Amino acid sequence: MPEQQQWTIAATEQPPEWFIQAVKQHTPASSGIYAAQLLWQRGIKDHQQLTAFINHKAYQPASPFEFGQEMHLAIARLQQAYNIKEKIAIWGDFDADGITATSVLWDGLGQFFKQNTQLIYYIPNRLKESHGLNNQGIDNLAKQGCKLIVTCDTGSTNIEEIIYAKQLGIDVIVTDHHTLPTERPPVAAIINPRYLPREHQLFNLSGVAVAYKLVEALYQSLPNIAKHPLEDLLDLVAVGLIADLVQLSGDCRYLAQLGIQRLQADFQQPAAARRRPGVGRLLELCQKSGDRPTDISFGLGPRINAVSRIQGDASFCVELLTSRDAKRCNELAEVTELANTRRKSLQKDVQAQVAQKLTQLDLSTTSVIVLEDAQWPAGVLGLVAGQVAQETGRPTILLSTEGAGGDEGDEGDGGDGGDEGENLTSSSSSSSSSSSSPSSPPLARGSARSVNSVDLYQLVKDQAHLLHRFGGHPFAAGLSLLVENIPLFTAAINQQLRQSLGSTTLTPTVQADLTVTVADLGKDLFLELKLLEPCGMGNPVPKLLIQNCWFENAWHRNQQDWQGKKVQYIKTEFDIRDDSSRSAFPGIWWGHYKDELPIGRCDCIAELDYNTFKKRYEIRLIAVRPSVNSALNTRNSPLILDWRNFPTPDSQVQTRLIASLPTPPLLLENCPTNWDDLRAWLRRCLTISGSASTHDNQQQLAIAWSKPNLQPPNQIWLTLVGIAKYLSRTNQLVTRVQLLEKIGITDQTLLVGIKALKYLGFTVKRQDRYLQITWHPSDSAENLAEAAVERFLAAVREEQFQRQYFAEVPLSTIVAIASSDNYMGTNF
Repeated sequence: MPEQQQWTIAATEQPPEWFIQAVKQHTPASSGIYAAQLLWQRGIKDHQQLTAFINHKAYQPASPFEFGQEMHLAIARLQQAYNIKEKIAIWGDFDADGITATSVLWDGLGQFFKQNTQLIYYIPNRLKESHGLNNQGIDNLAKQGCKLIVTCDTGSTNIEEIIYAKQLGIDVIVTDHHTLPTERPPVAAIINPRYLPREHQLFNLSGVAVAYKLVEALYQSLPNIAKHPLEDLLDLVAVGLIADLVQLSGDCRYLAQLGIQRLQADFQQPAAARRRPGVGRLLELCQKSGDRPTDISFGLGPRINAVSRIQGDASFCVELLTSRDAKRCNELAEVTELANTRRKSLQKDVQAQVAQKLTQLDLSTTSVIVLEDAQWPAGVLGLVAGQVAQETGRPTILLSTEGAGGDEGDEGDGGDGGDEGENLTSSSSSSSSSSSSPSSPPLARGSARSVNSVDLYQLVKDQAHLLHRFGGHPFAAGLSLLVENIPLFTAAINQQLRQSLGSTTLTPTVQADLTVTVADLGKDLFLELKLLEPCGMGNPVPKLLIQNCWFENAWHRNQQDWQGKKVQYIKTEFDIRDDSSRSAFPGIWWGHYKDELPIGRCDCIAELDYNTFKKRYEIRLIAVRPSVNSALNTRNSPLILDWRNFPTPDSQVQTRLIASLPTPPLLLENCPTNWDDLRAWLRRCLTISGSASTHDNQQQLAIAWSKPNLQPPNQIWLTLVGIAKYLSRTNQLVTRVQLLEKIGITDQTLLVGIKALKYLGFTVKRQDRYLQITWHPSDSAENLAEAAVERFLAAVREEQFQRQYFAEVPLSTIVAIASSDNYMGTNF
């Protein structure tokens, strides 16, 4: 059974008065303190950042030509196609990001190439094909006379398929945002923001936003041809961006802000006058108005995703989003709505079956949950796996052995949002097909979802020798494997995660951002928190902690579809009260029965929302527990002080800060490379403090490391080899600490380096506290040496990534994760 959730509350960092006043200018009806606190915690800390964050007009978006030479190559190839009237195919993907990306190219390129004659599109079938290009589809396009394929939201790693297309005389332009191949594919152009620096304002673009940038570049390069303004595409961009759960910063936030405005403006038109009647009808069916990001993440996104989950073929969704034929769009919207209804029922059925299987598992000895069933439909496994992972705090893999063909699982939708997965990779050269012949051994196919900081993709990838195919990213993956390999895979992946976690335990966690009362809830707070919208990855919807409250008038019912039929999906409605107000406040709890609400005084975590259909403000319940379980700490002074990136470790700023504190803090000046190191320092703090229950004189921890000055991994390797040769030549001894300081790496990485040195003919012997290194050059193990050096370089890259991460990670994240073993008072 799922474990008791652990609740944390974000560390309160009081923003300065000038910042609160600046935020208040945007929230005249309220104090602005809550929004100011959240914005400050999330790294918005000056006037310029604040203005650009809140007002899109103050933001300067990037030019599409920031993609450099690749964008120029793409436009040149499209201009060539335009000049000689070549036939072009758009190759999309079947999730919400892929469907909207295809729609953006269909509408956008359709201004330059005649739709259905010069321009066609192809969406793979989720239940029969995988993500990405495939040879059968390319053959089909070749027969239709296509000379150019433009991919969207896919294609970066389809090297073999791109070569195959080239052999048939078809060029490929890739627009994508997924993992890059090790070498540039043989394409006409590849536009992928992962080639840009991580801090670039375009780095987080989703597939639909990359497709939009291509169209934007074409509009600029061939002016006066398009009849419709480029901005008409922005509503589709917002839908794909928000449904795909990418980080809404930089141009992502800007495009989403503009897109939501377009979405709302079009919905407010009379139905007959709408530019996108299909989108308008979908919003009506899900009782939304298009003015909130949640209208996409809980309304449009799940419905678009549901079509391929249930039917496999989602091609008609492009027509639904782009057609001006209101009658046809109404028909397609209703087919989409019914697919979503079916998805909910299937999801509920699978959830119940998974819950039953979970009762037979001992979670205390399980690090990764792996469950299988012959009857589970592959289309909803990712959604259920995500819920199980959230509830149990453990990565979850659900496998279906239903049928012989089909997709290797859907590798990515966060919640019911869009796929964030990669193209599936064959684990061996013989595994190039996405379906099995009747004589093939039976394959299990499924989806995996992660939690917290567990890199699920790496976990799955490390078991590639047991898999048929796999693909994904740190939070989500899709995979297939022989049914007979499931027990071995389950044991291996559990052992692997146990070893990497060490003493750390996996616990389901939920974090609150602010503590409020029932009296605070309502329009003023809603409008204040709305300043943060659109919310998404990196800027989540604010979670509100309400303490010592209780529930009244609770009732539950099955949802109904648009035809009035019941759906096997429960929601509970209630009123919430506390001692702060005489009035109750309405709320809703999706997927739960009223009997699951505790009786008596409770603490709960919720999101504040506006219900367009009922025209009321309400809370959406996230987690609840009886008050007796909460050992809240409402101290104002945090246990962790953030003193990172001062000019020098002994700077005057730091000296003054130490002098101002009643007790000097423990100073941590070396940047950690993992959470366990940080937790060890917190344990030390609490040990020095004595009892963890007395917070007034608790020893604080000051994190005071500087931004790392990182050398290229190759240079570090050359330095290590140079030192080894010098020590061998001079016959000098060296301590391990001296080596670590000279090279600037951790002990663990040094061990990998020493192993690599041995393949080059070095011998490393220990003499007391010293190491003696001698060298007898040998090229007999050249291949082994090359692999060993690559392992060392990979270890250095990983270590540098971690240092970079800890240099920039927000204090609120450090508090939330470092406190997960109940070492901190902010835990409850």
